[in-house]
Amino acid sequence: MSDDLGLFGPDSVSWRVHREPVLWLAGIRALYLQALHPRAVAGVVQNGDIRRNCWPRLMRTAEYVGTVVYGTSEQAEKAGLRVRRIHDRLRAHDPATGEEFRVDDPHLLRWVHVTEVESFVSTARRARIGLTDEDIDRYYAEQTRAAALVGLDPATVPASAAAVEEFYRDLRPELRFTAEARDVARFLTVPPMPTKVVAVGRPAWLGLATTAFALLPRWARRLYRMPGFPTTDIAASLTVIGLRGVINALPVREGPIYREAMARADAVRAT
Repeated sequence: MSDDLGLFGPDSVSWRVHREPVLWLAGIRALYLQALHPRAVAGVVQNGDIRRNCWPRLMRTAEYVGTVVYGTSEQAEKAGLRVRRIHDRLRAHDPATGEEFRVDDPHLLRWVHVTEVESFVSTARRARIGLTDEDIDRYYAEQTRAAALVGLDPATVPASAAAVEEFYRDLRPELRFTAEARDVARFLTVPPMPTKVVAVGRPAWLGLATTAFALLPRWARRLYRMPGFPTTDIAASLTVIGLRGVINALPVREGPIYREAMARADAVRAT
C-alpha cells in the first residue's frame, strides 16, 4: 500500500473539515454564491445545459473534491489535470459587453475557488465541528494547494480568513443578480428529478437548498433580493447543527477514497 498521504494528510484541517457529510450543504451554498458573478455564471450556462445530467454532474464535482482532499498526490494531480484540460477549450461571452473570455481566466478561477472553500469552512464552523480561528486560517492556507491544481498561482490566492474577507469586499462591486443567476438559483432550488422519487425527493431537496441559501452571507442574500435578517443566520445555524446530528447518527458509509486514505494513514502510523 502506498504511504502517500496526498496534499494534506491526517493532521490537516482539510481532512477534519471534509469528513463531515453535512458539507453537502456547503457545496450547494457555493453554487448559489458563484452564480452572482456574471462572467462565472455565463461560463457555465453558455457551455452546456445545466438541467441535463445534473445529478451525475454534481456527483462528479463531489468526487473531485474528495479526490483532491483524500486522494494520493498522483490522484489529485490527475484530477486537476482533467479539469484544466476541460477548461482550456471553453470560452464564453460577457453578457453585458459581448466580449469573449476564457473560462479559465485566473480572476474567475479565484472567485470559484474562494467561494467554494469559504462555503466549506464557514458551514463546518456553523455546524460546530470545533474550528478555532487559527484552524480556519490553516484551512485556507492548505487549500491554496487545491487552487494550484486548477492552474492558479498559490501566491495569488487568499490564504487566511482576513484575506478572504478582503477578497469578497473587492469583488462585490462586480456581482449582479442577472437573469442567468436567477435561472441557476431556480434550478438549484427545484432541480429535475426522476418521477419515482419526486414525491419524497423534492421536499427533502427543497429543505436542503433553502438551508444552503440561508447560509449565504447577508450581502449575497440581499443581491438575490431576499431578506438579510440576523434571525435568518440564527435559524440556518440551528438547522445545520440539527442536520449534522441526524446525519452522523445514520449508518452512512464513507466513500472508497476516504476509506483508502484512512487505511494509508493507519499504515503510516504503524511503521
